[in-house]
Amino acid sequence: MSQSQVWHPFTQHALEPAIPEIVLTEGAYLHKADGTRILDAISSWWVITHGHRHPRIMKAIETTASTLDQIIFAGFTHEPAERLAKALVGLAPPGLDRVFYSDSGSTCVEVALKMALGYFRNIGAPRSRIVVMEHSYHGDTIGTMSVGARGVFNAAYEPLLFEVDTIPFPAAGREQETLDRFEAVSRNQHAAALIVEPLVLGAGGMLMYPAWVLTELKKIAEASGTLLIADEVMTGWGRTGTLFACEQASISPDILCTSKGLTGGAIPLAATLATDVIFQAHYSTDRKKTFFHSSSYTANPIACAAALANVEIWRDEPVAERIAVLSEKQAAGLQRFRDNPFFTDSRKTGTIAALDLRTGSSGYLAEIGPKLRAFFLERGLLVRPLGNVLYLLPPYCITGDELDRLHDAIEEAGERFGSKP
Repeated sequence: MSQSQVWHPFTQHALEPAIPEIVLTEGAYLHKADGTRILDAISSWWVITHGHRHPRIMKAIETTASTLDQIIFAGFTHEPAERLAKALVGLAPPGLDRVFYSDSGSTCVEVALKMALGYFRNIGAPRSRIVVMEHSYHGDTIGTMSVGARGVFNAAYEPLLFEVDTIPFPAAGREQETLDRFEAVSRNQHAAALIVEPLVLGAGGMLMYPAWVLTELKKIAEASGTLLIADEVMTGWGRTGTLFACEQASISPDILCTSKGLTGGAIPLAATLATDVIFQAHYSTDRKKTFFHSSSYTANPIACAAALANVEIWRDEPVAERIAVLSEKQAAGLQRFRDNPFFTDSRKTGTIAALDLRTGSSGYLAEIGPKLRAFFLERGLLVRPLGNVLYLLPPYCITGDELDRLHDAIEEAGERFGSKP
């Protein structure tokens, strides 16, 4: 290709080699222009669930595009959006009865934050504080950066960010510290909402915590009248072993955010689900209580049709069984690293497996990160480490042999780049 004018995300162009062109996606693979294949071990940034270009999703996109394109969603509606909303309410934890559409994970979290603040303002008891979990990541817009961990990702934009209250990550053996801190910061009833990634913190390093902690956080939130926002953008649609991670804690959040796997990863769409109580706080003859949020592509009909096809795949195909098998294979694959001196903290939740490479530096900007990425790409594997954190988050169609190939490469990477304790 000629010199590209494209500015790629999370890419330092001064250091990156030539970026390969992908000409075909299929199943668990990306096909390069030269005919070689790359095994997509991270579901193209966690979005692809069943596999690339699932036929039913592609057919739904094609069929809908023959009759509908974008329709203004303020004052109008369409069948794909109506049907999808009913389907999502039926699948989500009980009590989430209202669906607000947007375009991405970041925007659906922004929607959630605005819903929470608007709720308290409209009921005449305004609250302004948001409580967040240490190491969390919720997106790259101003609001979502504000509720995420501060660091290299957002240092340049610090003047734009609002203040939050932070509770510690519930590390093994220190879970009570997290609960005690949340109880303390919510006691004065100034906190509008606690926002969490349920069970797994993604970009923060694939950090994992048990479901009972989420259950207890919900109890504390209820006691103080604080809303619980579950950011299931990454954890939803089976990644943690259940359709939504909240199911494992037997809780219903007040607001739930979903995107990524909502359309099976085929096309952008997001939804923020809320309780009817939150909706009713915005339902009024007073126009000042309107929920003032939208985007030009809200509830795109083609995207909604893709999401409906995804829901039907969950209904008609043995998706839960595929997830269970993948989860078992991930667990078995991690066993070989339990006593490997080059790795530490091997962990798994549902289909997500992660482990840390022992090396001289850690964190997202660790020099080992780009070296590892290049190492895997040379072997036809798309693995994008978070610094020294290696993780596998593959589509559900991946085979046991393909997982073995990934585990072999990780073992080789340890021997080449790792340090013994």
